[in-house]
Amino acid sequence: MKSSTFQSSAREDQELRQPPSPLPCQKPYSKLRIGNVELDHWAVLAPMAGITNLAFRLLAKEMGAGLVYSEMVSANGLVLGQKRTLEYLKTDPAEAPLAVQIFGAEPQTMARAAEIVAQKGFSILDINLGCPVKKVTKTGSGAALLRDRHRLSEIIRAVRKVWPRALTAKLRAGWSPPKGIAHEIAAMLQDLGVDAVSIHPRFATQGFSGQAHWPIIAQVRKAVSIPVIGNGDVFSPQKAFDMRVQTGCHGVMIARGAIGNPWIFRQIIDMEKGKEPRGPTVKERKVMIMRHFHLLAQERGEAQAARLMRGLLLWYTKGLPNSSRFRGAIGRIKDLDSLTREMEKYFNTLERGEP
Repeated sequence: MKSSTFQSSAREDQELRQPPSPLPCQKPYSKLRIGNVELDHWAVLAPMAGITNLAFRLLAKEMGAGLVYSEMVSANGLVLGQKRTLEYLKTDPAEAPLAVQIFGAEPQTMARAAEIVAQKGFSILDINLGCPVKKVTKTGSGAALLRDRHRLSEIIRAVRKVWPRALTAKLRAGWSPPKGIAHEIAAMLQDLGVDAVSIHPRFATQGFSGQAHWPIIAQVRKAVSIPVIGNGDVFSPQKAFDMRVQTGCHGVMIARGAIGNPWIFRQIIDMEKGKEPRGPTVKERKVMIMRHFHLLAQERGEAQAARLMRGLLLWYTKGLPNSSRFRGAIGRIKDLDSLTREMEKYFNTLERGEP
């Protein structure tokens, strides 16, 4: 018998136009401590430019992420008081604790940026040592700092002097193959007072190509006593557990595996409790997409939210029946009305099981 859950009606159309209530989050129980911050769970959301804005961070927290990271924030932009940069620091009590990630190449600028972040009351400051994008590395920032240990140590010392809370760093295996130096850098960071490190075991020159080499995470784990968070190629809840078993890492950072799939955190928690990991139902997926849009609209305005959702919808509907047909309609989404209309068309066909 066909369900009528997604049959078009005036009532359902009105419901879609209202911001849905937050989805229930299962209470996680496996904790992780970073400095003086105790996390509810060891699965965390990675910082991702253009993705981990306030809206998505809130959804990840609702699904059980133990920690969420801001998009990477320019230290120079913070110091100059640039409006667009300062907007990256917008937060909500529901996402606490929040880790703010900054990038830069000048010790005093990084220290001043840390002071600005401290004034906002955030719990964790993260130093970006892994971004491989040319516009970042050409300034000596991001992964480029892996090639300049003296400057890196100056930055950490300067930041540590003004930042009394939990301090972390996210780094790559090294600049280029074959020699991995992450374990050496991590040991140096520990000596300088960093409270935890996260490792993406690809080299900067690799970008996101090839396969993440998890043994590098295990190598870092053996080199330091501070918490080590592994990152790279975790696209399923099982992979999160595999990474912990194979590397001994204390936590797992999920990046692309969470885009369009915030349920991955709920699934990890379910598995840890001995339950079968449950994927989202059609209705849950639909509700999550609409909630994501409404949160983005509150933060950025309806028109910009619609532009951002076009790309996110590719992830939310990946692998679903007739998703290629839906992609053709994504370009027509410009506001809440057009999103509601196209969502109704597509999800009605899913519910009816039409080819």
